Amino acid sequence: MEYSNVRQGRFVARRNRFVAEVELDGAAVPVHVKNTGRLRELFVPGAAVWLSGNSAPGRATAWDLIAVRREGRLFHVDSQAPNRLFAEWLRSGALGKVEDIRPEVKFGASRLDFSFTREGKPCFAEVKGVTLCRNGGFYFPDAPTERGIRHLAELARAADMGYTCYAVFVAQAEGAKFVSPNPDRPEFAAALAAAAAAGVKPVAFDCRVEPGCVAPNKTIPVILQEG
Repeated sequence: MEYSNVRQGRFVARRNRFVAEVELDGAAVPVHVKNTGRLRELFVPGAAVWLSGNSAPGRATAWDLIAVRREGRLFHVDSQAPNRLFAEWLRSGALGKVEDIRPEVKFGASRLDFSFTREGKPCFAEVKGVTLCRNGGFYFPDAPTERGIRHLAELARAADMGYTCYAVFVAQAEGAKFVSPNPDRPEFAAALAAAAAAGVKPVAFDCRVEPGCVAPNKTIPVILQEG
């Protein structure tokens, strides 16, 4: 996945969920934050960031914030990317031979990210991007997520009906050791454990990140509970 018109700047401040201020060519400019997570450990004043130019009509800003450097490593922060990365990962054969990949599929009261068939069996997948890193482990979520918990319940119900279901976590940096539920969000950890007990398969992979592109890297473990 590649971006066009990529420029490096320096993070100044986050104005709200959708807009940040970045120093670019010596001037402070507003940029669109394509991630509603808190990202407090990444969005610190002075951090090197990368922007992608976007001249679509009607936009309030001319730039999208796509990556941040922290402790020498690039973190990808575009929350729209994990679904595209999962589709690439899926087509690469990471889960074996799959067919009939379809995005945004309605099931029950929710719209799940993907359906596909694997070895002739119907499958569902829900994809979550992960940016919160502590000591090499990646943790989800960094903020409360009622929607994420609801989707896990829907996956569990689908698994009980005979579907093969996956909870997919995309660590948006390279070198992630594992993905695990954020211990500060025990409600999500409980929901993931319940979904796994119902037959939902947690899977994860990390990403190769460069200033203007991001790609799936390798499969990594999902640890439901540390310790």
